[in-house]
Amino acid sequence: MMCRMYQVKRPATSTFVPIRQLNYHVLSWGRPSAHHAPLVLMHGWMDVGASYQFMVDVLSEAFMQDRFIIAPDWRGYGLTGLNPDTASNTMYPAQDNYWFPDYLADLDFLLDHYAPNTPVDLVGHSMGGNVVMQYAGARPERIRRLINLEGFGMPTTQATQAPQRYAKWMDQLKTLHQGELNLKPYDNADGVARRLMKTNPRLSLDKASWLAQHWARPNAQGQWQVLGDAAHKVINANLFRLDEVLALYQNISAPTLSVEASDNQMDQWWQGKYTLAEFHERLTHVPQLTRALVSDAGHMLHHDQPEQLARLIEDFTR
Repeated sequence: MMCRMYQVKRPATSTFVPIRQLNYHVLSWGRPSAHHAPLVLMHGWMDVGASYQFMVDVLSEAFMQDRFIIAPDWRGYGLTGLNPDTASNTMYPAQDNYWFPDYLADLDFLLDHYAPNTPVDLVGHSMGGNVVMQYAGARPERIRRLINLEGFGMPTTQATQAPQRYAKWMDQLKTLHQGELNLKPYDNADGVARRLMKTNPRLSLDKASWLAQHWARPNAQGQWQVLGDAAHKVINANLFRLDEVLALYQNISAPTLSVEASDNQMDQWWQGKYTLAEFHERLTHVPQLTRALVSDAGHMLHHDQPEQLARLIEDFTR
């Protein structure tokens, strides 16, 4: 599959930062400024920080002036936890599942490094949207503006589900250790690009080919391996406690923008177990909430309509 690769307009700087016994990979644009809050972009499940490149490229020159932007790879994604010296695709420290509170703590340490004395404008997509919403409730003083991109959360659970949940968690751990939860490798970068386009039919070939270079890399066998730890496929042992989430939402002090795509995919994901109407009800607990819709877009709205999203972010963070 030969094509013209997407041409980056604003190249990012790649850095590794020691965070909680991990080398956290962070992309950045611009330099820290005393005039504007840093803009922090957190990606979603099975994604990478480079996913925001298309949106960063279409931010206006006026917005980018004296603006510092960072986009980390969460733990177990991209190059965070990947040994950069050997390119062996060995993740460390060894973990066989991921705990949601760790994302909040990682974000807190990252802000200690990049913005220890100033509130930030914080953006999160999907899983990252769920993280930033909860983090903003736990550390309200650290957020100037909060933007949630399709971070809907999870279906409500009940205490009676705990026995089955813990049993399923242990079963999945065994499946992982038996090598049955591995992420499929691809013969080449073109195969990765095709996979990205299958997941998101709106993603153009040039963007998919560029993103494939950041979403995967060759392994020791010469195949292209997705830069995501297979342990992310293991369910969380803890139940989703709606009362805890709503308490965090109520404690958010920053003006909050909730952005949705015009194509609602929640019915497809949850088969009626959790609906968009339920999510909107949860949002009523956020004190200063604004909602926006990105037209002609699916869940990966920062790929589908980067221009629309860039304008929303610029207007909201003025």
